[in-house]
Amino acid sequence: MEQSRLEQTRLVQRDLVIGNLHIGFPVVQAALSGYSDWPMRMLAREHGASYSLCEVMLDQFLITLREREKTKHHLFNSPEEQPVAGQLMGAEPEQFARGARRLAEAGFSVIDINFGCPVKKVLGRCRGGFHLGQPKIALEIVHRTREAVPVHIPVTVKMRRGIDDSAESKDCFFEIFEGVFAAGVAAVTVHGRTVNQRYQGPSKWGFLAELKRQYPQQTILGSGDLFTAADCWRMQQETGVDGVTVARGAIGNPWIFSQARAYYAGNELPPPPTLHEQRDALRRHWELAEQLYGERTGNLLRKFGVKYAASHPNHMAVRQDFVRVRWREDWFQVLETWYAKDLPGVYPTADIHNVQGSTCAS
Repeated sequence: MEQSRLEQTRLVQRDLVIGNLHIGFPVVQAALSGYSDWPMRMLAREHGASYSLCEVMLDQFLITLREREKTKHHLFNSPEEQPVAGQLMGAEPEQFARGARRLAEAGFSVIDINFGCPVKKVLGRCRGGFHLGQPKIALEIVHRTREAVPVHIPVTVKMRRGIDDSAESKDCFFEIFEGVFAAGVAAVTVHGRTVNQRYQGPSKWGFLAELKRQYPQQTILGSGDLFTAADCWRMQQETGVDGVTVARGAIGNPWIFSQARAYYAGNELPPPPTLHEQRDALRRHWELAEQLYGERTGNLLRKFGVKYAASHPNHMAVRQDFVRVRWREDWFQVLETWYAKDLPGVYPTADIHNVQGSTCAS
């Protein structure tokens, strides 16, 4: 069985290339609103992610954003994490282009256009997945963005497979999909759910497989239901997409990337991280976040601690202690209480991936 999987992997896996950027290993961290900030992206890269995307930002916000201590984290990126993409969402083509220029000036090496977010308040403001129902506006946004961004910076697009399952929605999807590549987009990430599905029901990987068969020369990344290293490999093996983007499955679980590298190499799936390995990652996450957020770190990191707790054998009790974190000493007291003794960890169960709130996750 292992030999067969290794032989299949050699046929399926190839280095991911986006425009003029050689990404390499085809498992990357997706954009997650409220999560994929610099500390999370750095942890992902340190654990094997070859590429990551910043949490989505609004064009209007970027245009008016000023360099202040409390807002510096929005555009913060570092040489160690390159290449990293800035993801953009908005409604008006002209503002979109201005926002894209701001991301390029801030040092992001790819500009990613969000046509996939299914959150109601986003759709109500004609943003994100709303654009999948208006190809003309969507393509104008892409054209203006591509023209506004320096030619050496790739522009990519994130989509879902349509607003819904109607024939009209399917036609809109393909009009946009073909049009963005004609406009010079380097790659498209496609989530296998519709906008109306949000995160309910399975992601249709069969749609991704048919899309890649129909457009073999285009760079297509797949998204949806990627919670383990085996999921990542299986999506590529079943669909033939050029890469996969891990979203909710990476929150509090940077080990998914090193596990994927081992699995893609034909090795057995590594065991879950031990409690000391988890403790080291939790310390590192705090240290990175403190550099960026200072005294606000505790309030901003609680939601990550809750997700990290899923890898602990006593995850419910650990989760409750992370919920109460306010200050540095609270965070490190949780580590002293629950991670001092090195024990085997556990793989997170599927139900912990139901992220509450607006994630705009792939």
